[in-house]
Amino acid sequence: MTDALFYYRNKEFLIPSEKTDHVKEEKKEIMAQSPIEKIPMEEGSKAKKVYAVMSGKGGVGKSLVTTMLAVAANRALQKKREKASGETATESVASGSIAILDGDITGPSIPNAFDLHGMADSDGQLLSPMVTEGGIKVMSINLLLQSETQPVIWRGPVLSSAIRQFWNEVHWGDVDSLFIDCPPGTGDVVLTILQSIPVDGIIIVTTPQDLVSMIVAKAVNMARLMGIPVIAAVENMSWYECPDCHTRHEIFGKSQIEKLAKDYRIPHIAKLPIDPSITALCDSGRAEEIPDSFLEYLSGIIEG
Repeated sequence: MTDALFYYRNKEFLIPSEKTDHVKEEKKEIMAQSPIEKIPMEEGSKAKKVYAVMSGKGGVGKSLVTTMLAVAANRALQKKREKASGETATESVASGSIAILDGDITGPSIPNAFDLHGMADSDGQLLSPMVTEGGIKVMSINLLLQSETQPVIWRGPVLSSAIRQFWNEVHWGDVDSLFIDCPPGTGDVVLTILQSIPVDGIIIVTTPQDLVSMIVAKAVNMARLMGIPVIAAVENMSWYECPDCHTRHEIFGKSQIEKLAKDYRIPHIAKLPIDPSITALCDSGRAEEIPDSFLEYLSGIIEG
């Protein structure tokens, strides 16, 4: 079954609840005719957990959330190392790392958040991810281009091939948690990620607008059709706090996240405020300086 046919067949049952027998039977039929073959990492690499960060539409701050999740996970891993320091440290704690696979091939922004520039190294067979000051491994198309402003004008099959290469032709080493920054929507590249890579859980990023709930529904239903659990939903730009009076203003409307979580049985939720200081840190390549007080908004996801 081709991807085009897959999409065509999905159109009639993206919106209905998965509880209905009709959707269950359609799901079985789709999965039977379009078997998922997971691609292994290169033999010298392994990842304990792989998380895909998705959004139903662009402009909701998905890359920011991916960045923050990686920074928060890296700090948690460092604390774990400190707690288990010396001879009591296990090999996995001592050698593990946090990684980001920038799957947004046509709109990569992860390297800039960590001030990573230039070309990634290669031994002729495998690529080596660049490593941030804090030890986070990153692979992005921007680390393979002669110029960061060079556009990537590729069709779907080539984009999907690049994703597979980022997974199994990069020497990731021993990874504790790998976060994939997916492109927005539910198109070819996202389908390739969910079909080809053994993703353990999906994190959906959204904003408070009413329209977004419908778009999120499509992303959640796609995840369920792929048989991958949605472990968390993050509502970005949930509010803005006035620096003078400290009053919270819901600029984009009332929060929708609790209702979304209840409707789609999503176990963890988080809300992120609008904070220009966080944007400034990422724009200047200093994402690893994001304060713990801000990362705490995501603590339930990291611990969960």
